[in-house]
Amino acid sequence: MKNSNSRRSFLKKMSSGVLVAGAAPGILLGKENSPTQKKIRPNDKIRFAVVGMGIMGHNNLKTALKAEGTEFVAACDLYKGRLQRVKELYGKSIFTTFDYKEILAREDIDAVIVATSDHWHDHISIDAMKAGKHVYCEKPMVHHIAEGRAVIEAEKESGKVFIVGSQRVSSWADNKAKELYEAGEIGQLIMIESWNDRQSASGAWQYSIPRDASPKTVKWQQFLGDAPNHEFDPVRFFRWRNYQDYGTGVAGDLFVHLFSGLHNVISSNGPERIYATGGLRYWKDGRDAADIMLALFDYPANDKHPAFNMQMRVNFTDGSGGSSRLRLIGSEGVIDIGWSDLTLTRRKIASAPGYGGWDSFDTFTEKQQKAYQAWYEKEYAQSKKENLKPTSKRFDAPKDTNDHLAHFSNFFNAIRGDGKVVEDATFGLRACAPPLASNISVYEKRVVHWDAENMVLK
Repeated sequence: MKNSNSRRSFLKKMSSGVLVAGAAPGILLGKENSPTQKKIRPNDKIRFAVVGMGIMGHNNLKTALKAEGTEFVAACDLYKGRLQRVKELYGKSIFTTFDYKEILAREDIDAVIVATSDHWHDHISIDAMKAGKHVYCEKPMVHHIAEGRAVIEAEKESGKVFIVGSQRVSSWADNKAKELYEAGEIGQLIMIESWNDRQSASGAWQYSIPRDASPKTVKWQQFLGDAPNHEFDPVRFFRWRNYQDYGTGVAGDLFVHLFSGLHNVISSNGPERIYATGGLRYWKDGRDAADIMLALFDYPANDKHPAFNMQMRVNFTDGSGGSSRLRLIGSEGVIDIGWSDLTLTRRKIASAPGYGGWDSFDTFTEKQQKAYQAWYEKEYAQSKKENLKPTSKRFDAPKDTNDHLAHFSNFFNAIRGDGKVVEDATFGLRACAPPLASNISVYEKRVVHWDAENMVLK
């Protein structure tokens, strides 16, 4: 690499001393600009590796390469075929390994994308930051709530940039909703309705399994890690989301998107009381993670929002075809948020209560009715001037927006010293703890109390 000293000096200054060396085999692909990016000098590019080359690993890789000034250097996976696929797609020069620690030992790698099963998130993220790497970790940040503190400490002690990969926080729709909410467009927040439903085998995580899956092609014992010992099972390996030993179920995979978005919109640390119910109702294919979950959350007041209640749902067998929504319901309106659009509906409460109809007015004597009418007309004279006609306005994200790319651009820009990430480890724990507490509530059949400020279970 030309002018490597300049690049090394730049990254040391802007990224708390990450060590880089001469060029290793890598690939730099064409980029797509986004409004969140700025032009990057060739010697300031960031070299990254991906640990976990499954569905999200490949999607994260494709998106990261669209960000200006990035280079894909290495990949790690525990299935031989995926490492072969990496070389098919990105060239034989890409370094591949079954052992992520070989990636962390390389001085030519600045950042690591962690896209493994949930039970490896904390281990790899902590090891990577200790090794001087910046980390983009898929959501949920951790497999168990108790693991979150160690990730936060590693982030602080290492000084490395750490972001959780829940791109909803970077979405145009969520940030437009934040603008409308903070402008008081819906009055006082009263409650939240949210759901993320599906109706398909792939949506229910029945992912394809390669025909050569065997102990010879899969590093099974490495995959197990700190999970309970189990004989080799390709279904557990390729469909790990279905098992509590390795994944966090519908709560950790889908609730967490909704929590991340909500906490961004209303600047909240999270709920204080969680109760959830659910179970296996349809996808009885050997999995032990629920395919339907319904949960209730009590949020205390803070300086950004009043106390309110939230109801949340994921249903993997939705006969309507599935949908996803996050609805902020206020005293004077509703913000209905989709993935790339939102609708603001305003309906102001009349200052005059009205009378008659389903009301006690008709039970009065005729004399009292006349007296009440006279008093009412005088008391609420000003209300006749109110404009109470409901209004509705839809907002659509501009065509060139890309939430995933915006999230990665935020990560890479932060590495270069340009601002902070929108979803650091503290935000990540506060976003994933309520979903993980929902799992506790379902499987232990109890209410869970959470101190969101101090991030501890009560």
